[in-house]
Amino acid sequence: MLNAIILGIVQGLTEFLPVSSSAHLRLVGLLLGMKADPGAAFTAIIQLGTETAVLIYFWHDVTRIIGKWFRALFRRVPQSDPDVRLGWFIILGSIPIVVLGLLFQNAIETTFRSLWVIAITFIAFGIILWIADVVGAKTLRLKQLTWPHAIIYGFAQALALIPGVSRSGGTISAGLFLGYERRAAARYSFLLAIPAVFGSGIYEAYSAIKNPCVATAKTIYNGSCTPETFSPIEIIVATVVAGVVGFAVIALFMRYISKGSFLPFVIYRIALGILLIILLLAGVVQAY
Repeated sequence: MLNAIILGIVQGLTEFLPVSSSAHLRLVGLLLGMKADPGAAFTAIIQLGTETAVLIYFWHDVTRIIGKWFRALFRRVPQSDPDVRLGWFIILGSIPIVVLGLLFQNAIETTFRSLWVIAITFIAFGIILWIADVVGAKTLRLKQLTWPHAIIYGFAQALALIPGVSRSGGTISAGLFLGYERRAAARYSFLLAIPAVFGSGIYEAYSAIKNPCVATAKTIYNGSCTPETFSPIEIIVATVVAGVVGFAVIALFMRYISKGSFLPFVIYRIALGILLIILLLAGVVQAY
């Protein structure tokens, strides 16, 4: 239970920052002395908590977009309405992560969770975020979003299937490269994540209901129950904790990026990636 609570806090702290929550859950699980990786399934489920925080924080935006999108289907609102277009863009942008998530599900749960992969992506995408923040024009707003941009955003979000990339980091970097304001890029990143995260989280939660003992490392333990697995109640607690912490982080992050740069996150990512490589080369930690 204590491990579940700690991982819930970590999920809430890192989900919306461009530092990769899935990679941090992997690393913190290691620091906690867990014999098994917390796993992609556990990560997907507790993300329901942080995405619920997004729904609450952006409640007026979400309900307005959904309401106008449905009314547009019955021609009560023109398709040219910015909120209707944004609804379609979110749907379009969610397709890449769904398709690629299904195609590479096995690699996502195994190969991509290698600490070598995490270390390299920490550094590489930290540099990409820094370049995007420096060269981006930061003039466009969400009402200026186009179909091609929505597709680019979608594929950038799909990169988050690899731990270490960061869902928010990938999509925000894409937005900055395309010329969007920091706050606009972050806001769209959070809204775009809602369908994909809820979809994967609900799917994994359904799987957990069918198997009351959710194996955190089924490739190692062949899906059997072990002391390192989380029970349904522990997963629920972790999800609630993640949601509460995540809501506070959204508010602080949105306030910060209105004026601040992403440089602190870039430095953190690169430093952590280098440290992880040193530990791997020294044999202090193992890739799997």
